[in-house]
Amino acid sequence: MSEDRTAAGSAETPLLRIVTPTTTPEEVAAIVAVFSALGGGSPAPRPPRSEWASPGRVVRSYPGRAPAHGRGAWRASGLPR
Repeated sequence: MSEDRTAAGSAETPLLRIVTPTTTPEEVAAIVAVFSALGGGSPAPRPPRSEWASPGRVVRSYPGRAPAHGRGAWRASGLPR
């Protein structure tokens, strides 16, 4: 396989080099599995937080305006602020 890369003109260095001649294919597979599991990429981006779940929504207040209360107060809970 290294001859094929050389013939193609690729100058890449191998990512893994086996230096022990008695290494079994199972051992190589185990090492490759460990390195693959490590990843190395950036973490997945976090999804945007819903405004309904925002902690700022709980403490948000407007000067002179108290939270709605009493009969029909649930209607005001769904209105944009």
